[in-house]
Amino acid sequence: MTDIEKKDRPERLTVEEHPVDGIRVVTVRGEIDHDVKDVLGDVLLSYDGATPPLRTVVDLSGVTFMDSSGINVFVAAHRQVSGAEGWLRIAAAQESVLRLLQLVGVDDFISCHPTVEQALSATA
Repeated sequence: MTDIEKKDRPERLTVEEHPVDGIRVVTVRGEIDHDVKDVLGDVLLSYDGATPPLRTVVDLSGVTFMDSSGINVFVAAHRQVSGAEGWLRIAAAQESVLRLLQLVGVDDFISCHPTVEQALSATA
C-alpha cells in the first residue's frame, strides 16, 4: 500500500503503551490484520537495539477483529521476551478474538486473562 493510500484510509488500529508498577501495558484498539500488523509489531518488537521490556500486558479490550497477522506478531513478541526470561500476557480480549487465540493454541503459551488487573497480578 502506498503512503497516499494509507492517508486516504481511516486509522484502523491504535496502539498506546504506559508503565504500571514496572510492567509495560500496551492498549490496542481497532482491527489487527495484514495491512496494520506493523503498527502493533513496531510497539511489541522494535527497540532500536535496546533491550525489550521483559514484562508486557497487552490489553485487547478494544480489538474487534484479528487475523493470523496478529497471531504472528504475538508469537514473535512472546519468543523475544521468553528468550530473555520475561513474559507476555494478553488481557480482556473480546470473545471473537479470544476464540481465535484459543483455536490456534496461543493461549497454551501466552496466558490470557479476563482483565488487565488480573493479568498484572497473575503469578504465573
